[in-house]
Amino acid sequence: MTDLSDPVAATPRPVHHVEGPLVSPASTTGLLEVFRRRYLLRLLVRREVSARYQGSFLGLLWSYVNPLSQFLIYYVVMGVLFQLHKDVPNFAIHMFCGIIIVHFFNETFNAGTRSIVRNKALVQKMALPREMFPVASMLVSGYHVIPQVVILLIACLLLGWTPAVGGLAAFVLALLIIGLVGTAMALLFSAANVFFRDVSNVAQIMTNLVRFGVPMIYPYSLVQERFGEAARFYLYNPLADAVLLFQKAFWVGTTDDPAATSAKHIPSDLWAYSFLALGVGIVLLVVGQLVFSRLDNKIPERL
Repeated sequence: MTDLSDPVAATPRPVHHVEGPLVSPASTTGLLEVFRRRYLLRLLVRREVSARYQGSFLGLLWSYVNPLSQFLIYYVVMGVLFQLHKDVPNFAIHMFCGIIIVHFFNETFNAGTRSIVRNKALVQKMALPREMFPVASMLVSGYHVIPQVVILLIACLLLGWTPAVGGLAAFVLALLIIGLVGTAMALLFSAANVFFRDVSNVAQIMTNLVRFGVPMIYPYSLVQERFGEAARFYLYNPLADAVLLFQKAFWVGTTDDPAATSAKHIPSDLWAYSFLALGVGIVLLVVGQLVFSRLDNKIPERL
């Protein structure tokens, strides 16, 4: 109870008014806002990783088992059973480079497409940029690339591979291309999946085709041999460029004659096409953000 005899206590305290428009806590959206709230992004990534292996006996070891099983299946079928590409040295490493890139993109695309619907409780209850969910899916997919690269590095080192500056640049550029294109596709399809749940099935079909649209189970030299000058259109595919960059970074250095291998199986203008692919990825990301922003306000009610 206030003591009225005390002049200090009886004096009313000044009230400060802050003038300005009322702003919804969910009004700040967009990819820049996602990375501004990095603490929330980290929590989402940790939640996704822990949820994936919750109740699992092997846990994180599945990140090593899954790509190894894919590698063995492709190698036995394509390399041993059909004995394809005998003229491609260390074809197993060539193929594994493609598996890593394809897995990174497919997991980003598929998980990102389902991310909004899968996290609808958080979308409806929390005021946060909804772009955070597709971005978190991409980061989780990137996290699972790490053990695959470790396996690849060990195999390459055993075959005499040595790191080079150009190879490191190719490695980073390949991951950037896949990160950009995968996130852009995840933004577009995650928003569309809220309105039409068939979109996730379409994404699954598209990712099934990716394996055959990149030089993974066949070398790029085969594309050049079959299509000649028209093979340059093949390089307009950013995913194919990323696979070739990965092969340039790791596979080429494991062969007996890296210069001859590069001249035969790696296009001479790969860097030009790769930077073009990087630009395409940036444009796709901008388009994905614009489309996502247009649909953002309708997402909670449709969920």
